[in-house]
Amino acid sequence: MNKNTFDAIVIGAGMTGGWSAKEFCENGLKTMLLERGRDVKHIVDYPTTNKMPWEFKFRGRLTNKEKLDNPVASSCYAFYEGSKHFFVKDAEHPYIQKKPFDWIRGYQVGGKSIMWARQVQRWSDYDFEGPLRDNYSVDWPIRYNDIKNWYSYVEKFVGVSGAKDGLDTLPDGEFLKPWESNVVENYFKKIVSKNYKDRHVIYGRCAHITENKPIFAKQGRVLCGSRRICERGCPLGGYFNANSTLIPWAQKTGNLTLRPHSVVHSIIYDDKLEKATGVRVIDAKTKEVHEYYAKVIFLNAATLNSNLILLNSISNRFPNGLGNDNGLLGKYIAFHNYRATVSAVHEGHPDFTTEGGKPTSSYIPRFKNVYKQETNFLRGYAAGFGASRIRETKTDGFGDELLNNLLSTKENGLWRVGSHMMGETIPKKENQIYLDKQNKDPWGIPQLVVNVDYDDNDDKMTKDYINELSEMFERAGFKNIKSRDNFKRKPGNDIHEMGGVRMGKNKKTSLLNKWNQLHSCKNVFVTDGACMPSTSTQNPSLTFMAITARAANYAISQMKKMNI
Repeated sequence: MNKNTFDAIVIGAGMTGGWSAKEFCENGLKTMLLERGRDVKHIVDYPTTNKMPWEFKFRGRLTNKEKLDNPVASSCYAFYEGSKHFFVKDAEHPYIQKKPFDWIRGYQVGGKSIMWARQVQRWSDYDFEGPLRDNYSVDWPIRYNDIKNWYSYVEKFVGVSGAKDGLDTLPDGEFLKPWESNVVENYFKKIVSKNYKDRHVIYGRCAHITENKPIFAKQGRVLCGSRRICERGCPLGGYFNANSTLIPWAQKTGNLTLRPHSVVHSIIYDDKLEKATGVRVIDAKTKEVHEYYAKVIFLNAATLNSNLILLNSISNRFPNGLGNDNGLLGKYIAFHNYRATVSAVHEGHPDFTTEGGKPTSSYIPRFKNVYKQETNFLRGYAAGFGASRIRETKTDGFGDELLNNLLSTKENGLWRVGSHMMGETIPKKENQIYLDKQNKDPWGIPQLVVNVDYDDNDDKMTKDYINELSEMFERAGFKNIKSRDNFKRKPGNDIHEMGGVRMGKNKKTSLLNKWNQLHSCKNVFVTDGACMPSTSTQNPSLTFMAITARAANYAISQMKKMNI
């Protein structure tokens, strides 16, 4: 027991787990970081990062067999020959879909921070106050001012490229210089500004380094080269992932014990001491069971797995899962609705083109139901916008004829423009996950049952997005406008699932307090997406990181006061 005892245990070595470990280690706490997957070291374990297209056996594509064997994983845009080794294959960790749900996972040190889309927007009080104003979910126990400084703290370490926009709906942050938007993106921005007082087309804030800073030099990172193959891992460290920043930072302190191949079975609760004492782990390779002990435990296994671990953490005190006195554990799961797109052609600006690229596009912050309820659906949506020149390529012929046709690729004077929807879904009690007692995974743990679906509010919101963006495209003079409501895109494919262990002010209606502590077990904290009472429309990762840094430093202060 002495050998296996630490000051803190962090479950999950991804984005939030990395932040938890960094904060603990920097403050002198001996910390064990558990990861169910393999170790991935920065640069060393990015096998495809410098491969050219012709070096891939299938030119970057998946085989038909891979698609058939992995209907869930292959539904993700970032899953292809050059990145598939970072994704969980469908057969590796089975789960039960009560309703269709794409659970996209990355089981390795770094987690999904290796493959994420890197878009980072702060929340505003309009987001934190949403549940209270609309009378759904539960009121957030925190507001923007509670994490404003933590946003800054995270942004300075991560590196965020952005522009100061001065919007009350999307607070500005600690930004590095932005890339230059192209001529059509700027044109659309002017048209929207001229025609709509409540709508803005802004530069998409992204976690990429565009300026040298001492903090990045200390991390061993250099400027982003805009290679736009980030999901393979970046040898430059030009974008943020836990592997190039948080994990090495924690390791340099000498206080970190990283244990990969460690599938967490449950958190151990002592009925007599009335607190958690440790974590039960199954070795992913040998299936041996190990127990590790600590004063404080941070659960950062990603939303659904964090719920699963708590549900499987059963004791006399908590027969229905750790902290689950009110029976709400695993309920009120929400996600982002990315179903709809609008596309068109722009005939203007034929004399302009683009050179190189950038790892982000334009962003349209939410503009519906912000200051008051004004539609037949609750909450709202944000949208992406991008423009690129259309290049015509001829692929006829063989040999020299084919080569000459390929080399004659030219731009036809037209621009392709498009937008995608990012809608907030409403947390509902019936959208829930639970354990199946009959079916076990390869480690003998009950499989997770996912019962999550779209609803009427999502349908109405999707229709509104299509109508509004189509109108905006018309006012810009775009042609051949096409819209699509992709009903085949399943919940979960947004990769932004949240909830199940929500924060709140009342222990009767929530699992966690404002510091992310379990109401009924004060030395267990949950700071990943599971803690979110609502989803907003923004990409959630920046908020996850800010909440985690805040909670970890609170836990450290309480440990120093002997309150934990």
